[in-house]
Amino acid sequence: MRANRDLLAGAVDAVVRNDNCTGCGVCALVSDRVTMGLSADGFMRPTVAPRGGDDDAAQARTFQASCPGVRLRAPDSEGSTHWLFGRVVAAWEGHAVDDSVRRAGSSGGVLTALTAFLLDVGEAAIVTGAAQDASRPKRTVPVTITSREEALAAAGSRYAPVSVPSAWNGGGMVGKPCELAGLRQYLDATSGEDPILLSFFCAGTPSQHATDGLVQKLGGDPEQLTSLRYRGDGWPGRFVFTGAASGSQDYNESWGHHLGRQLQSRCKICPDGTGEHADIAVGDFWATDERGFPTFDEGEGSSVVIARTRRGAALIERAVAAKVLALAPIDLDDVARVQPLQSERRAVQLGRSLGRLLAGFRVPRFRGYGALVLALKNPQRNIRAARGTWSRARRSRRA
Repeated sequence: MRANRDLLAGAVDAVVRNDNCTGCGVCALVSDRVTMGLSADGFMRPTVAPRGGDDDAAQARTFQASCPGVRLRAPDSEGSTHWLFGRVVAAWEGHAVDDSVRRAGSSGGVLTALTAFLLDVGEAAIVTGAAQDASRPKRTVPVTITSREEALAAAGSRYAPVSVPSAWNGGGMVGKPCELAGLRQYLDATSGEDPILLSFFCAGTPSQHATDGLVQKLGGDPEQLTSLRYRGDGWPGRFVFTGAASGSQDYNESWGHHLGRQLQSRCKICPDGTGEHADIAVGDFWATDERGFPTFDEGEGSSVVIARTRRGAALIERAVAAKVLALAPIDLDDVARVQPLQSERRAVQLGRSLGRLLAGFRVPRFRGYGALVLALKNPQRNIRAARGTWSRARRSRRA
């Protein structure tokens, strides 16, 4: 009887059914039976076509080894390890030297500048990333970047569901932490390839419905857009759309009061929002008020840049020498203070996972992220997180 079961479909379904899917799309690399599409909830989710060959068991094993909704292990460090940011070889604050790149990017334009630099020096022939869909600007899609112009066109955050690894076909990649973790785990389980990977600090993936709803709230029609930017054209930049009608909203309102409140469940228990599996990870180095809370005032973009690997550090040093980046060393404890959401999520990750377990959901196997140590340092916060997560998870199961 077991021989007739579709093992890959069953393994994928277990991840989706338990709300552990990140929508990364790595499963589409595992098998061409898998395609990614928007679910009714507005998130990217896999669909598995009926089995046609005899490699089902092998594909199921590869999926189990790759999917960040099944397992996630922190990568080994080539330098030091920070309680929040994980493995670190070196860290800086800075920005792209080219003012047009700096302004186009979500903070300092560092990822855009590095992507263009990788292509210019021949370290990567192509880089896979994400950008606005040219035919339906409300959507975000994977893109293949082969030039500086294409890198600049893809600049800026996309707070919407997209499955970048599903389009990866060699070369480098710029993606969310879960996308890079999934790709790394997939390559470890298969070819052993080691492409250079760039990531950014991620607070979670909002539903596509969040984008549509915000456009409608601001008087637009999501189906009649000619362009849509979530950030960029300044720092932090505004949510801006054009079309039959145009509208905009500042970052604090668009993310803090709308987009950021419609995240998928897996993001809320994520142990890695800062791209530990990347060679280089980049985030906002926010200005703060007298309480130490980010102000989100418009200004010239400033990024924290973390080299995770010696290869990443060498690339950054070459980019600085070529006057592509302007950087200065930084203390990551200072960065932790201006990234309160990342700090809170990491500190209570164990409590949130426990809450989902108690509500009857499976959770991924997370290893190497120091969750128990952080929970013991923050017991009351983890107890509150477990109770709140349990309550929300129970309500979602009954819905």
